[in-house]
Amino acid sequence: MNALHDEPDAIHDLIGVGFGPSNLALAIAVEEHNSRAAPDQRLRARFLERQPSFGWHRGMLIDDATMQVSFLKDLVTMRNPTSDFSFLCFLRERGRLVDFLNAKTLFPLRIEFHEYFEWAAARIAHQVDYGAEVLSVEPVLAENGEVRWFDVVSRVPGAPERTVVRRARNISVAVGLEPHLPPGTELSDRIWHNSQLVPRVRELGDSTASMGRILVLGAGQSAAEAVDYLHRSFPEAEVCAVFAKYGYTPADDSPFANRIFDPEAVDVYFQAKPEVKQSLVDYHRSTNYSVVDMDLIESLYATMYREKVQGHERLRLRNVSRIRDVRTLDDRLDVTVEFLPTGEREVLSADLLVHATGYRPRDLDQLLGRTAKLCLRDDDDAVRVGRDHRVEAAPDVTAGIYLQGATEHTHGLTSTLLSTTAVRSGEILDSLLTHRASDAATGARPSVDSSASSSVNSSV
Repeated sequence: MNALHDEPDAIHDLIGVGFGPSNLALAIAVEEHNSRAAPDQRLRARFLERQPSFGWHRGMLIDDATMQVSFLKDLVTMRNPTSDFSFLCFLRERGRLVDFLNAKTLFPLRIEFHEYFEWAAARIAHQVDYGAEVLSVEPVLAENGEVRWFDVVSRVPGAPERTVVRRARNISVAVGLEPHLPPGTELSDRIWHNSQLVPRVRELGDSTASMGRILVLGAGQSAAEAVDYLHRSFPEAEVCAVFAKYGYTPADDSPFANRIFDPEAVDVYFQAKPEVKQSLVDYHRSTNYSVVDMDLIESLYATMYREKVQGHERLRLRNVSRIRDVRTLDDRLDVTVEFLPTGEREVLSADLLVHATGYRPRDLDQLLGRTAKLCLRDDDDAVRVGRDHRVEAAPDVTAGIYLQGATEHTHGLTSTLLSTTAVRSGEILDSLLTHRASDAATGARPSVDSSASSSVNSSV
């Protein structure tokens, strides 16, 4: 590939890898800082996103699905309640503020919150390059052997065969999660992950009437939402939920349990011993993992009972069960389902199988390459991360790596959730400014120094 160098005499204070809600919140924090800072105190930031436009879980933007966090936990309010990037300011601009207040809810529609994210992203579009997939992050040495910068190599938007190199003092990695699938599973026209749900259903168009049976594997919120959505979208099909539990487990959203998502809870978790951290996760898994909102549970049960009364059961459960085998035939899937208490197996013919089996963090080593080798690790080989979300690195590394979304082992359950996104962006901003001031005081932060440095690996 031909590599371009983006303004070779300029060094960014921050490059964001990925542009979902986490780096969007950070970009807003930087924007607000720059708007009130003196020119020489402003941060030079750029964010790179591989998608062609902003998008957040588009495949699960079901028309009536609501958020599971309060609208006050938006991109800014918990950090800066006076920000004009808030959800309430978005509603005011859209002319829906009074209508939303009359709805008497803390939980907006998911499609509306996505619209809010798009609105906020559009306001800071000058900081973002879309269609700019990051390919590698290379450490750059100063004359004294110190890793002072990173060269971020990304595709050129509109010309993916070409790459561009940007140099930065810090990077913020927020690449989100990737779908998790059972071992050996290959997606196809008949086997989906729920992250593809809404567009896949739309693609089927008029063929919805030909669906005989659809299986949904999973017992969490996304699985239950998928079951409900498919049951409504395919009015002639049997929709069968398969999971190892006896029934759907209600999410614990009680006030005291929800305090595990408070900013102060991050401090408690971070300071705790490893065994205490594990206990906290185990105790409070029911706030987030493999659980379902009670309203949806009751709605699904009411639907099942109504169909039983009417003698036409389309919504079915295969509980205490697992899928043991999936055979793809020309016109269907043959799915072997085992009833765990007895070991009895049944082969169900299906038109579709939807895996609502969750997500997992993306591989940091693969993204960062040799830069990942600079990160220090704990006894479990997990990356060590400071309270300010900055990765702990080797002593000769002064460039900063900030992680957003892959720090549950250090910062707790909020790591992959929206609950502390706004607060975290403020903490990272404060850390960036603190380190910049420290570098300036020691003379380690020249404004232009590309000619006196070399990339560890400059080949692209």
